[in-house]
Amino acid sequence: MSASNEFGLVIVGDEILSGKRLDKHMPKCIELLTARGLQLAWAEYVGDSPERITAILRRAFAAGHPVFCCGGIGATPDDHTRQCAARALGVPLALHPEAAVLIRERMQDVAREQGVPYEPDRADNQHRLNMGVFPEGARIIPNPYNKIPGFSVGDLHFLPGFPVMAWPMMEWVLEQHYRPLFGQGAYVEKSVIVHGAMEATLTPLMEAVERDHPAIRVFSLPSVDHPQWGRHIDLGVKGAPGAVEPAYAQLLSGLRALSVPLGPELVRANGAIS
Repeated sequence: MSASNEFGLVIVGDEILSGKRLDKHMPKCIELLTARGLQLAWAEYVGDSPERITAILRRAFAAGHPVFCCGGIGATPDDHTRQCAARALGVPLALHPEAAVLIRERMQDVAREQGVPYEPDRADNQHRLNMGVFPEGARIIPNPYNKIPGFSVGDLHFLPGFPVMAWPMMEWVLEQHYRPLFGQGAYVEKSVIVHGAMEATLTPLMEAVERDHPAIRVFSLPSVDHPQWGRHIDLGVKGAPGAVEPAYAQLLSGLRALSVPLGPELVRANGAIS
């Protein structure tokens, strides 16, 4: 597995871009990564366009970073992700033997639940095996919800669009493959609520802090109608814990020199506010 702790996320589906469904995968992915001292570095949304999906996956494979891809791995005409992954890699598709066993087990379970005989050669059951047709060389990701697996190729991990399936599978991938990276993405944000100032006035100070502390990043989040603080700027620095303290001290010193009114200070450790 990759030594990179820059995780990416691809969400596939016209239903997300049309607004018929709201994406829930990105917040959950951030939650799972944050709990392990990791961060989401980027995310992309793409509709059910084979050309666009293939282009995104080709870039992701080339980058060599861990990426979760949610959606489009079923076997209906609007599911293209499995085929696009193979095309991006330049490899053929093949029925994965372990996936075939699991899918057949699921079909037997369903037949048993419905009180009907299991007919493996029936056309619809044969079609269901397409859900186990993955790019050659893929590894399966177990699905605790209904046994229909996802798959991994290198550091790209392909999951169903259904959160009830995708989220435990995502967590399994993290625990099984990326435990050595846990904690490497730890970061802290320290900020202060600034009243009565414009971002343009604060920009020279922000630039000076970033210049003097290249290991951190300065952020400025203005708000015009916050229910607690009204019009304000949440101004701060973020980065590795050891690099944040001196940068934040310089930022506070500069703000006091400008005589701008300051409100409460906030600390966020990998997204948790205190």
